[in-house]
Amino acid sequence: MITKKDRQKAAEFIRKYSNADDFNFSINGSEDLLTRFAQNGITQHISGNKLNVNLRVTFDSKNGEASGNNLDEDSLKYLIKTAEGMAKLNQPDPEFVGSEPAHDLPEVDNYAQSTADLPVEKIVDDILTCVKNAEGKDAKLSGISEKHVQDTFLVTKNGFEGFDRSTSFSHSMTLKKEGVETKVSRSVKDHAKFSMLTMIEQLNSQFDSLNNPVQLAKGRIPVILRPAAVLNWLFYLIWTFDRRTADEGHTPFTDQIGKKFFGDKFTFRSRLDDPDLEASKFLNGGVPAENIDWIVNGILKNMSADRYYAKQINLKALRPYNIIVEGGDTTESEMMKMVDRGVIINNFWYIRPTDRKTGEWTGLTRDGVLYFEDGKIQKSVTNFRWNEILHDATKRILALGPSVQQEYYAKVPTLLIDDFNFVDVTTF
Repeated sequence: MITKKDRQKAAEFIRKYSNADDFNFSINGSEDLLTRFAQNGITQHISGNKLNVNLRVTFDSKNGEASGNNLDEDSLKYLIKTAEGMAKLNQPDPEFVGSEPAHDLPEVDNYAQSTADLPVEKIVDDILTCVKNAEGKDAKLSGISEKHVQDTFLVTKNGFEGFDRSTSFSHSMTLKKEGVETKVSRSVKDHAKFSMLTMIEQLNSQFDSLNNPVQLAKGRIPVILRPAAVLNWLFYLIWTFDRRTADEGHTPFTDQIGKKFFGDKFTFRSRLDDPDLEASKFLNGGVPAENIDWIVNGILKNMSADRYYAKQINLKALRPYNIIVEGGDTTESEMMKMVDRGVIINNFWYIRPTDRKTGEWTGLTRDGVLYFEDGKIQKSVTNFRWNEILHDATKRILALGPSVQQEYYAKVPTLLIDDFNFVDVTTF
């Protein structure tokens, strides 16, 4: 990785030789290790370092940008010449905002030594353990394991300087035998808190429950969404969670700040002090991150805003840097006893908007669907297509499980939601 001395030397070079009125100069480096496996064997292994060097300059409000992958003086001179040349040819940017000044940044720890030190031999051994489990079921396994150590460095003409180092480890795997197929995935900041045996147990539990799925009629029915499904669903809420588009009337969140727009049981935050989750020190070009309540007991508190729009409405620039949905203490077994019947969803995919103004989305279930009745799982069923208005569905939350880590940036619970709208069924 690039040393502090190298970063500082490059920044000083840009300060000295750039003639621009303003600039943002960033250096992003990573050490990556990636191992793919398929058909019960390792198929690819990639390891190495990456470096991205980016310079964005401005004359008046005309911007130019150039990128490279080297910090020697000739490369930096080329960045300056290219970016400044482009800026002088460009039209003025009507939404230009000057670079950030110096800020006091929060103290966060996104680096875990156990992840940085994780050897490829350990990754391979764990994959082989997963393969042996698949072979014991006469099934085929595929997936990927990844380790990343990343550095982020940013300096600006106006005095901002920030550096952050982070680590992450992720593992996903799909088990398949004839018509039965299911997948599990998880990522963590700290590999010491990752358990491959727990993932194998989850995979086996899903796989063993999916024999001979049958079709279940479409319609509204209670649903238990497991954490992977909750997180995939939440991504699309966050995607439209923008203050500007709401103020312009393009989303259902128009004029809803400060109002109860979600269900009483739904709370969504971003936090700097959760030791398990990555939390960026700075975002939006150098704005310091802070603890943010987005939705509290159904009340919409804040929405994302970039630096330009935040300046227009005299607010701070914000965006979610991690995802924490508060949970409860209801187990999945208890949820099944709270309603007469329902289905358990492992995951969603192919989620697409049907009406962005109302907030309606459609998607498919995946990785297995289970039907339960009288408090017990009765059978596996084929997949569904669903149509739902996400914020309305939160008003039908009947119970929440404990919030658990699904990704290195996210903790979410299992949700029991009433009258989930399944509009079609599949043959698989």
